[in-house]
Amino acid sequence: MESLEQLHKQLDSLDQLRSIVKTMKALSAANIHQFEQAVGALSGYYRTVELGLHVALKDVKASSFDRRKVPGPHRMGAVVFGSDHGLCGRFNEEIAEHALMRMDSIPADRENRLILAVGARVAGSMENAGVQVEENFLTPGSATQITATVQQILLKIDQWQEEAGLHYVYLFYNRHSRKRSYQPTGLQLLPMNLKRFKRLEEEPWPSHSLPTFTMERQALLHRLLDQYLFVSVFRACAESQASEHASRLAAMQSAERNLDERLGDVTMSYRRARQTVITSELLDLVSGFEALEPNTRKS
Repeated sequence: MESLEQLHKQLDSLDQLRSIVKTMKALSAANIHQFEQAVGALSGYYRTVELGLHVALKDVKASSFDRRKVPGPHRMGAVVFGSDHGLCGRFNEEIAEHALMRMDSIPADRENRLILAVGARVAGSMENAGVQVEENFLTPGSATQITATVQQILLKIDQWQEEAGLHYVYLFYNRHSRKRSYQPTGLQLLPMNLKRFKRLEEEPWPSHSLPTFTMERQALLHRLLDQYLFVSVFRACAESQASEHASRLAAMQSAERNLDERLGDVTMSYRRARQTVITSELLDLVSGFEALEPNTRKS
C-alpha cells in the first residue's frame, strides 16, 4: 500500500495536470473558432470566383475543355496538410494514410511523386510509410498567418510545374466536421476541371441582371484562375487547422475524463490511508494507556 506522502504527491501532480488540460481545452476551442471564421469568411468570395469563371467560360464550347491524353510516365505533386504538434489523436496518421491510398490510385509512379508537407508531424508519418517528402512547411499559428503559408505553397507549385512538368497536383487535408471532428479529404487542384464551372448555368443566377465583361477573356480567366487556386489552398489550410484543434479538443476532453476518474480513485485511496493512519495512532494511544493503567492502580 502506498504511503500517505506518496498519495499526496500524486494528488498534487494530478491537479497540476488537470489544470494544464483545461488550459489546452480553452486554447483549442478559441483556435477552432478563429479558423472556422476564416473558412466562413472565405466561402462568399469562393462562390464569387466560381460564378466569375462561369461567366468567363459561358460562350466557350464544352468540347474544348476535354483534356488531351499525355503519354506517361505522369508526374504528380501533392500537398499534405497536418500538424506541427501532437496531442491530437491520429490526426496526422489518418491524413497520411488517406493521401497514400489516393496517390496509389493516380497514374503516377512513386518515383514521379513530389510531396510537400505542411506540418512536421505529418511529414514524419509520410516518411515512416516509406515516402520521401521533398519539403516541409510550418503550419500557420493563427488565421492571419494562413495567407503567407498559402503564398509559399503556390510558389512551390509553380516551381514544380516549371522544373518538373507536373501533370497532377492534389491537396490532402482533414476537413472540419462537427460530428466527428474531421474527415480526411482529397482535392485535385490541377489540371482544373473547367466543365464544373460550365455546369453552373443550370443553376439560377443569384441577381436580376445577367453578368457580362468587357476586358479580354484570356486576361480575365487568368486572374480568376489565380484567385481560384489561392482560395482552394487557403480553404484547405484553414479547414486542416480547424480540424487539428477540434481533434486536440476531443483528446483533451477524453484526458480530462480519465484524469477525473484517476483523481477520484487516488482521493479515495488517500482518505482510506489517512483513516488507517489515524486509526493506527488511536490504537497505539489506547494500547499505551492500557499498558500504563495497572501501574497507575498500584501507585
